[in-house]
This record gives sequence, C-alpha cells and structure tokens, in this order.
Amino acid sequence: MSNYIKYNDKIAFHPGYYISEAIEESGLTQYDFAKRLDTTPKNISCLVNGEQNLSTDIAMKLSRMLGTSVEYWLNLQSAYDTISAEIKSDEVLEEERRIFDYLDYKYFQNNFGLPALPRKTDKQIEQVRKFLKVATLSVFKDRNMAVNFRSSADKLTEANIVKANIMVQIATNLALSNPAPKFDRSRFNKTVDYALSLTSDHREFYRFLYQAFYAAGVNFVILPNMPGSKINGATKKIRSNIMLMVNDRRLNADTFWFTLFHEIGHIINGDLGITFEGRAHHAEDEADKFAEDKLIPADVYQQFLRECNHHFTLQGILRFAGMIDRDPGIVLGRLQNDGEIKYGDKRFASLQKKYKVCTGI
Repeated sequence: MSNYIKYNDKIAFHPGYYISEAIEESGLTQYDFAKRLDTTPKNISCLVNGEQNLSTDIAMKLSRMLGTSVEYWLNLQSAYDTISAEIKSDEVLEEERRIFDYLDYKYFQNNFGLPALPRKTDKQIEQVRKFLKVATLSVFKDRNMAVNFRSSADKLTEANIVKANIMVQIATNLALSNPAPKFDRSRFNKTVDYALSLTSDHREFYRFLYQAFYAAGVNFVILPNMPGSKINGATKKIRSNIMLMVNDRRLNADTFWFTLFHEIGHIINGDLGITFEGRAHHAEDEADKFAEDKLIPADVYQQFLRECNHHFTLQGILRFAGMIDRDPGIVLGRLQNDGEIKYGDKRFASLQKKYKVCTGI
C-alpha cells in the first residue's frame, strides 16, 4: 500500500510519508527509529506504508523525539483523511453518474415532483439521491439490496436490477411515511375475500383496497412503471407490517387483479420478494395458482369450459362473470391466457377495461 494517493489533480500524503523522510534524515534504520520512538518496528512499518492511521500516542512521541508539535502530526493525518474522503466522494460520484445513465430523470420529475434541472446531471443525481434517501445511487446495483430477487433475476442486466431496486425503494419510503398497524394474518385472509368483491368497482376500488389492507397491516402501493424495471410487483416486510407494491405497466382489469392476487399469494405463503416478468420459480408458480383459483375457482371454471364446449360469446362471458361476481375482463384474461380465446379478438374488446394509475387515496 502506498503512503500517498493520487486521483485526477488531487494528491494526499499520509503522515507515514513524512515519517519516512524523518527516518531517512536521521540516518537510522526503521528498526532503530522504532526503538527510539518507543514503539514496535511493525507499527512504524505500517505507518510508513500508509497502512494505518497515526494515533495521538505516536503523534506525541514523534513531537518529543523530533521537536515538533503534536498538532503538526495530527493535522497531517486530518488533511490526509479529508483529501482521501474528497477523492472517495469523487469516485463515488463518477460511479453514480454511470448508474444514473440507466435512469430517466423525467420519471422522477413527472411522477414525484422533482425540480426541472435540464442538462445539470450532478444536480439531478443529488435530487434523486435525496428523494430515494440513500447515500449513493450505487447501492442499487446489489440485486438483493432491499428484497429477495427470485431465480429469474439471473437473466437481468445491471440496469434492470438498479431500476427494480429503485421501484422497491420508492414503495418502501411511501410505506414508511405512513406505517400500517402490525400485520394480522387472520384479518388479512378475510380482507382477501373482501377484495374479490371489488373487481367490478372501477372507480373506488383502490381506496377501499388500501383501507382494508392497511387495517390488516399491509401497506398497498401502486407505482407508475419505470420502463426497464421488469417488475410486476413486490412484497417486503417493514418492521411489523408488510408493503405490497404493484406497478401500472399493465393496468387492464385482468392483469391488475391477477398481479395483485399473485402478490397476495406470496404474502399468504410467506415468500416475500420481487416478481419479475417472464420468471421461472416454484414460488411464482404457487402464487400464480393461488391467484387463478381465487379469481376464478377451478371447479367452476372447468364447468364453464364444458358448458361452452370451448366456444365463447360475449353474452356467455358476461353471464359467467355475473354468476361468480367478477369483472368480465378477468374471465376474458383467463381464457386468453389459457389459449381459449386469441389475444386481440375484437369481439371481446369492450370487456378490456383500462385503469388509471392512482398512487393516492
């Protein structure tokens, strides 16, 4: 290790650099110098090589031996520490700029009210860092920074990981700003059944869902999608309650409710983490099955298929949806997913309701 550091136009000398000069001027070996200083040769070697900080004790001994002040040596250490910190800060900012290249500042400006700062990258970084409440944007490179990334994350790029972590961070901060009561599993199970009765309520469902989940200890957050995050949803334990987040990437009635119940399935199964698109994981399969059976009970669905003999009409779907008290778009989505009806079939276009993102109550 060197007893000085250089970065761009900055250079910082460790106190060991000056101790080395003092040893050379004395004509002594390091061993003899150490003995006269009343310390170990190893200690002097570490200082000369910049491998440890100068202690107050050694500073006092140097001042006595060389006729300098204690402050002289302590100031050298302080100056070295300050410049080292500045250099490290510059290195961190350089890495932050690289991470920031993955992001679109307008996402934060348009959705969360960050100020317009055109062409002022470092100021934008400062604003995003402050908004996300982190010391550096570099922390978002860690794929398991906030929650468990399931096996499909092996296929994610660094940009995907950064964006996914940032979305979870935003949802977590929102949940922390209004902490829910302690998670009550029994009450949450009842709330899940209540949620099923809201699938046809296209205007007030979010407010009712939020209030019911909140009372059960689950903080429900809908976020504007950050392109490239590849997140469908996420769940995270926060103190004694749970954050449940979905994004608005696909807010058709069927995909919204399926994504929501998929995440509910993860909470029920105690498997918290991030759900990515195109994932392959046994926990995801279990959550899929939970969502399918909750939204449309398996036995009733199979009976519907038999009665229709795999030939479906708009009126038939509407009747079945009314019978099970579900939004018709959920039934259509299930039929499309199972290959019973082709995506884009215009006969059923009227059933595809599009929600608007609603991140507040």
